[in-house]
Amino acid sequence: MSRTIRWGIMGTGKIARILADALTASRSGELVAVASRDHERAQAFAREFDVGRAHGDYAGLVDDPEVDLVYVATHHPEHRAWAVRVAEAGRHVLCEKPLAVHTADAERIVAAAQRNGVFLMEAFAYRCHPQTERLVDLLRNGAIGEVRMIDVGFGYNAGSRPTNYLLDRALAGGSILDVGCYTTSMSHLIARVAGDGELAEATQVAGGGMIGPSGVDHWAAATVTFGSGLLARIATSVQIELGSWLRIDGSAGRITVPSPWLPGRMGDRSTIRLERRGASPTEIEIPLVQDVFVTEVEAVAGFVERRELSPPAMPWEESLANMRTLDRWRSSIGLRYEDEPEVARTDPAAGTRTVI
Repeated sequence: MSRTIRWGIMGTGKIARILADALTASRSGELVAVASRDHERAQAFAREFDVGRAHGDYAGLVDDPEVDLVYVATHHPEHRAWAVRVAEAGRHVLCEKPLAVHTADAERIVAAAQRNGVFLMEAFAYRCHPQTERLVDLLRNGAIGEVRMIDVGFGYNAGSRPTNYLLDRALAGGSILDVGCYTTSMSHLIARVAGDGELAEATQVAGGGMIGPSGVDHWAAATVTFGSGLLARIATSVQIELGSWLRIDGSAGRITVPSPWLPGRMGDRSTIRLERRGASPTEIEIPLVQDVFVTEVEAVAGFVERRELSPPAMPWEESLANMRTLDRWRSSIGLRYEDEPEVARTDPAAGTRTVI
């Protein structure tokens, strides 16, 4: 790196703390400012992570001349307004996933980054990890032949407290946006690799989900079909311990990834299991050099230095394609948030919705 990138963090929740720890361990980044609407929370965060400046409002961070890049770690509905303001201020943006609540807002964020010539990435740390790079290489080199089906899931039990933001409709809670976005983003990545690098758009999305009393999905599943005929079966939850998994079946074998989202972080080894027809299974171990979020921080620094404003790890168009799939998944179970545009139903598949 030619110089250290000066980071600001917008928000002081769990994911903001994880990123602050990663910045402390990184070689390329320095956390210089934090912002919260509660000045005392910002000050406490600043003391804990030895941050020079604590802003009692988000606007103060946007206008901070010492900040090069802002990590937007607010609740989902605030991503659009603040990511756009950061970009308009000429600062780079790492925006927590999902990029926005719906496609129209995600498009506004991407347009602001493009208009102002700044870096923008949706913060899927797994996209920057060597395990994902190795997976892409295996698929690209035909390790399992023609890719035909994906089985992927991510779900956990976040508890039933009414105050939990994951169950709050006003905060765009629910499993599809919280962790379902990982499953669809992985599906889009695999479909793109299987399609020789062309952007993969879902041609059909059919979903089912359990809608809780607060009006958000507690758990959901879907089938997503891509133009090549590749089919993804996906499942997600914030009220069931589903765990994490990824299985890819092809014409000549199968790839299984036990920990696709946080490789090595939960005590698991970072491994990929390759099973080719007629051969013994192979366990491919990925060396764990550093934490997955430190890897993300270092990757962002490289993208910024090389002026890869739409980063190859998570290109803008793929974030938007993924957002469109999430919109259609929610639409298929009848889940819309306030002030959200209607989603055009372009596929004949009817979703199912159960209210609990």
